Amino acid sequence: MSDVVLAVRKINPNAELSVIDNDVNQITWHNGTTPIPKADIEAKMAKLQTDYDNNAYQRERATAYPSIADQLDKIYHSGIDEWKKVIKVTKDKYPK
Repeated sequence: MSDVVLAVRKINPNAELSVIDNDVNQITWHNGTTPIPKADIEAKMAKLQTDYDNNAYQRERATAYPSIADQLDKIYHSGIDEWKKVIKVTKDKYPK
């Protein structure tokens, strides 16, 4: 799905459209869908990009944390305080 389509669907989940080359100037609206102004689509695209950029730490943390099985094993064998130390390493590496 293109960024244009994603932005349009965030504005109107029922919109029916086609887009050429992810170009906001190349939208064809289908089946009576009310066209959304280009400025509104571009503003939504910018907002979605900002939201994505601002949540980079979440994506980085998700891949850096030990698996759930390893975390539970750490808690079982070493206790919560030791588990917190392990998790803190990732949290410190990828702060909010």
